[in-house]
Amino acid sequence: MSSKRVKDFTNLEKNGLLARNDLMRASLQASNVELALLEAQNNLKDASVNMCLMLGLPEQTELLVEAAAFEQTPTAGILSAWEDSAMLHRNELAAYGQRQQSIKAGMQAVKGSQLPSVAATGGYFSAHLQNIATISHALNVGVGVKYNISSLWKTKARLNELQANQQELQAATSLMQDKIRLEVNKSYEAVLLMQKKTEVYDKAIEQATENYRITNNKYNNGLATLTDLLDADLSLLRARLNKVNAKADATLAYANLLKAAGSLQPGFGK
Repeated sequence: MSSKRVKDFTNLEKNGLLARNDLMRASLQASNVELALLEAQNNLKDASVNMCLMLGLPEQTELLVEAAAFEQTPTAGILSAWEDSAMLHRNELAAYGQRQQSIKAGMQAVKGSQLPSVAATGGYFSAHLQNIATISHALNVGVGVKYNISSLWKTKARLNELQANQQELQAATSLMQDKIRLEVNKSYEAVLLMQKKTEVYDKAIEQATENYRITNNKYNNGLATLTDLLDADLSLLRARLNKVNAKADATLAYANLLKAAGSLQPGFGK
């Protein structure tokens, strides 16, 4: 719209129907519009890189933006549900859980080595003692118990070591859970903020659109200056760009929330 207006005003200025000062104002607005579009493109590239990093994709991966994805702003849902999901699906907690199981297995093995070993023996024999007795196929059975006293101090030291590792791991797990909850809360609040911003920008677009309509009618009837019209036009453009940026930020914030909850998958957005 701005570039077309500059072209029209240039023709009017050549024919002496428009002051050069008004033409310069229109040209300045066109430059401001171009700068705003460049800034929007840069924001889109930054959002694309952030999304690739969260998805574990190469930074140069080209992400296709679907217009339908911006029709609805992602909803935050219930905070407790996101926290529960994080406790179940975050890889860090899963790794700590596996280490806990490994320590428990080691402790059971050490405790088992402290018990005495029992062995059963058996056999039979025949014997002939001249002028005394004759024994044929006699059966002998025995049970042996073996207890290694020298290894007691070693197993006790190993058990103490495993117990210390278990306590240390429990403390680390608790700290990780707190860190994840904080991350989920921050991401959740960011989504809520983006939702509110989107609603505000919706109202701003309505107001800017109506303002432009009124100003344009006044300008056509000689009741408003060109400066007023250009300002109204630029305000409408900025409101629309702010809305698009807010939509992109809302999508990125929602992806951050999914990541914090351990639910972000490479197919996000499809």
